[in-house]
Amino acid sequence: MPKMSERERLAKIENDQKKLAEEAETVRRTLRQGYGAICTDLAVERLSEREFREVVSQAIRLGGAATISALKAQASPPGKTQTAPERRPGDEHGGAARRRPATDQVAASPGDGPVL
Repeated sequence: MPKMSERERLAKIENDQKKLAEEAETVRRTLRQGYGAICTDLAVERLSEREFREVVSQAIRLGGAATISALKAQASPPGKTQTAPERRPGDEHGGAARRRPATDQVAASPGDGPVL
């Protein structure tokens, strides 16, 4: 077999690159279709299209492991939902309600001291 000239060798390499690029694109499309099929099983309708695109874009940008770690850090543990502290009726105006009226001999609360 005769040795190829540099020109022929370059043409062959460029042809091989073109075939590999086409094959890579075919595999990429197949892979993306697979991920798209996964989305049909998820409740994506809870997100707007913009939110969905942003979530997926950020996940791809950060990488899978970093994204999962960040999202898990934001989620509260099951059974430990954060609720507002219970409010008493006297708390509406910035303090505890007095339990009994103040009299001349007895203070309304321990820190008030005797009323003179």
